[in-house]
Amino acid sequence: MATRHLNVGETFRTFAEELGFRWVAGREGGERRVTRDAEPGQRPRLLGPLNFNTPNRIQLLGRSETRLFGGERGLDPERFEYALADTCELFIVSDDLEPPAAIVALAERAGIPLFVSNLRFNELQMRLRYLLKKQLAERRIIHGVMMDVHGTGILITGDASVGKSELALDLVSRGHILVADDAPEFTRIAPNTLECTCPELLQDFLEVRGLGVLNIALMYGDAHTRSRKILRFIVHLEAISGDDPEALAEIAGDRISEPAAHREILGVKIPRRTLPVAPGRNLAVLVEAAVRAQILRAGGYSAPRDLVEKQNRALAGAPPWREESYE
Repeated sequence: MATRHLNVGETFRTFAEELGFRWVAGREGGERRVTRDAEPGQRPRLLGPLNFNTPNRIQLLGRSETRLFGGERGLDPERFEYALADTCELFIVSDDLEPPAAIVALAERAGIPLFVSNLRFNELQMRLRYLLKKQLAERRIIHGVMMDVHGTGILITGDASVGKSELALDLVSRGHILVADDAPEFTRIAPNTLECTCPELLQDFLEVRGLGVLNIALMYGDAHTRSRKILRFIVHLEAISGDDPEALAEIAGDRISEPAAHREILGVKIPRRTLPVAPGRNLAVLVEAAVRAQILRAGGYSAPRDLVEKQNRALAGAPPWREESYE
């Protein structure tokens, strides 16, 4: 997947209000790209304090840095161990400080944008790193319906016309929450965490065959929709013929084995259960049960293992129960 990037102009428009930015120099550099490193540890880094030794794409200046490069005896930023003009895409001065004249001159000469923020240095660095990490994270759109069921983010997938939207509507009517229909967007916000967001144009809407587009927030209330949720579980719907017991058995697999199927998205493995779709099956109830079972598995409990252990104890002549409980 290609590395995501923003240009400096987009960075200013996106974060100016939240981070208290003023653009004071280097305005012709608005097309410079702010991007993550292609490989871990590759230089220059995304952001860090301005210094002689470490290049950063975004160079931050707090009180110490402005003193170091300010005044008549200030250090010359062009005599670094690396070519500052070739590695830096943006200067940001914190605490509403006056930028050093040498930095302003370099910004104008090399076309490097210079912002001033009213935030304190540590807060600016922490918040900017977090915001850029989310903005530049890898993203992927997957066809399906994202729901919040029993507080767990689940993605409902399956072939076209298998009944994903109808199932989502049934779950909403049972008190669960719609996150995104048709085109949920997933972002890896941590090594093992995927966050789903709903495209702004699709927020609150669900398309159901035969009914058309429904506004869930207006029909059921704002509490039945949300714009984002962490993905924890995938339910895949697979249509089978109602008179094909072999297909049903193949999908169900070994009835007393621990479910092990998963789907990898952006390098993160997400547990997946396949539910056969056939006439007479109450899919909403099955999804609710599958989610509750997954919550128990995440907490360390396994119903198949528990059953096997009870059977083994019964065969050994011991009581079939254990003293410990699963709360």
